[in-house]
Amino acid sequence: MLLQENGATIQQLASNLEVSGRTIHRDLKSVEDTLDYYQLSLNKKSGVGVKVNGSKENKRKLSLAITQVEHTDYTPDERQAIILSTLLETSEPIKLFTLANELHVTIATVSNDLDKISEILETYELKLIRKRGYGVNISGSESNKRSALSFLISKYVDELDFIIFIKENIEKKSKQQLDSISERLLGLVDQSKLVTIEKSIDHVRNELPYELADSAHIGLVVHLALAIERLQQGERIRFDLNYLNEIKDTKEYEIAKNIINDLEVAFHMSIPKDEIGYITMHLLGAKIRSDHDYLVEESSLDIAFKARELINYVGDRLEVNLTENKHLFNDLVTHLKPTMYRIQKGMHIKNPLLTEILNDYKELFITLEDGCKEVFLGTEFPQEEIAYLVLHFASATIRREEPSELTVLVICSSGIGTSKMLATRLIQEIPEIAKIDNRSLFELDEINLNSYNLVISTIAFREKISNYILVSPILTEKEIDRIKTIVRQQRKTGAKKQLVTESIVEGDPQERIVTRLQRMQNYSKVTLDLLIEFKVHSIKEILTKEEILEVACENLKEAQNINNSAGVFKALVTRENLGGIGIPDTSLALYHARSEFVRKPSFTIYALEHPVTIVGMDDQDMQANTFLLMLLPEHSNSESMEILSYISGLIISDQQSITTFQSQQESIISQFLYQHLNSFINDKL
Repeated sequence: MLLQENGATIQQLASNLEVSGRTIHRDLKSVEDTLDYYQLSLNKKSGVGVKVNGSKENKRKLSLAITQVEHTDYTPDERQAIILSTLLETSEPIKLFTLANELHVTIATVSNDLDKISEILETYELKLIRKRGYGVNISGSESNKRSALSFLISKYVDELDFIIFIKENIEKKSKQQLDSISERLLGLVDQSKLVTIEKSIDHVRNELPYELADSAHIGLVVHLALAIERLQQGERIRFDLNYLNEIKDTKEYEIAKNIINDLEVAFHMSIPKDEIGYITMHLLGAKIRSDHDYLVEESSLDIAFKARELINYVGDRLEVNLTENKHLFNDLVTHLKPTMYRIQKGMHIKNPLLTEILNDYKELFITLEDGCKEVFLGTEFPQEEIAYLVLHFASATIRREEPSELTVLVICSSGIGTSKMLATRLIQEIPEIAKIDNRSLFELDEINLNSYNLVISTIAFREKISNYILVSPILTEKEIDRIKTIVRQQRKTGAKKQLVTESIVEGDPQERIVTRLQRMQNYSKVTLDLLIEFKVHSIKEILTKEEILEVACENLKEAQNINNSAGVFKALVTRENLGGIGIPDTSLALYHARSEFVRKPSFTIYALEHPVTIVGMDDQDMQANTFLLMLLPEHSNSESMEILSYISGLIISDQQSITTFQSQQESIISQFLYQHLNSFINDKL
């Protein structure tokens, strides 16, 4: 209309298109993006109207492009998503007629859609209010409304679209057209805010002790954008004060606080502390990809115990020995920690592979469903979470063949389990593959694709990458055959293999060597100190557990491992109050803490002649006669944390380990530690 007419008023446009003036104002934002792509602009003058400025040639090109665009009717699913987002966006009731008119459907169709929406809202503990003459709106807590909005965006906005959308806005490139449902949902947040938020997250991303998966990164950007929008609309959330105090000492809380400080400055607004709590929860609940072999956080020890139980359960049911698979154990602990946060705090998660996993791994799925019920008593695992666990076990049960020649890049954003499983399947099915690198969507611009023989992706890149193989995350037989054909063609043509290290090793070679040597020195020094100073102390008196810890702290102070016995005692008691420290079905109590009063890493054992009652990791009372005491300085290097985390996992790795640590014999335990730490260090060096 604007191209044909010499401008028009908002009222004329609204009248001709039979929509409200508000709809025209909102749609003009998208019109400006389109005009910008064709080097045209929108001239808006109050009292005069709206007009397109630019050359006749560019207007002709746009006019021609418009003739190629087909009208898009929304699917029922998309229509319901739009109705739901509209209702969540406003606190005022909306008339059914208004929704029907905007979506070009009947009131009866909208009414039927609302029935479906009501079911969706129940999962978010929200309620649909429908009254004759009143209209329709949604009631419930602000945090649940945000969860529902985040779910809608994650479901309907393609990850690649979102990343390109952010990156091209940052680089001031012309924005590509997204499909109408994506545009509609991205319209829930201000585009300029997304760019600012993405930059803010980028500033602190390196501070995290792990990498965020793409889905988690996108989720965090969306979460923050929605939070800013909702706060500016006067909507506030409330975060449980007790839980806020629990998580205040985490690294994630500090990072969340820094993000909030950045955003307060950027948007000239005050942001409540409750928002810091929710961002911390998002970071804690994010699926992470860790490059370390062992977890380093204290709170992961009870999770490690549960992971070992689950591995044993699944192995027994499938009659497969999984106890020696250290990669499965480490990956499982890495995955289970955020999983438990999500489940305990009612955080919803989407698993796009659920249907395929249920079809292809039905037996394993049922086994894990039963295993989670038995191991995690009282905790209900949703199917989406179990499906992710299936990927870990499926990956572990696939046998790896000896590699040969090809270097392959796998681009996958579905998380730890999916990417590792895909890599394992590729190596199993195609023995010519010598090396596989998993890379993130966000790293695309930094990767030298020419350094790889094959690029395989679970995401369609359209024009972003021209030469790659698109596969499903679970890799079908047809896709394997296609990859084998391409591999054979490459071998026939004698495709030259390039060194993959060129694309993944950056920085000055001298600097890399120094860093490596420093790490080697750290591993060796910490291990040697732990082994030399390791002691099993015997306590024959009848003491309370608090008195035992006081004795232990005094001993550590005399040995100059700590500089404040009262401070370390308090840290140990605080940790115990957060959850059970006894290892079920053993006589072991694992006390561990990080404190500013600890001078260097230490591991000591206290053998009690008279057992004491403590709370186990399963929240049941138990008798313990062996206290395992593990301490780290508050600011430790990654090597120190890895070594102590390795010992933590070693304690519960199998029945032989448990028996060894229960023996209370210094010579036996010391020999056991020497043997295993020697292997650990050899692997590292």
